[in-house]
Amino acid sequence: MSSRQGGKMKPLKQKKKQQQDLDPEDIAFKEKQKADAAAKKALMANMKSGKPLVGGGIKKSGKK
Repeated sequence: MSSRQGGKMKPLKQKKKQQQDLDPEDIAFKEKQKADAAAKKALMANMKSGKPLVGGGIKKSGKK
C-alpha cells in the first residue's frame, strides 16, 4: 500500500544540465546542422505549395 492514493502524482525532478565547453568545430557543426534543417524546411514548403523542385526541366527547341 502506498501513502498516495488517487490524485495527481508529482513529476520527478530532473538534474540540471551542465554547460559544456564547446570547441570551434562543435559550434561550426551545430550551425551547419541548423542551416541544413532550414534548407530542408524550405524545400518541404516548396513541395507542399506545388513548385517544381528543379528549375531546368526539359527544354524544347523551336527547330524540328
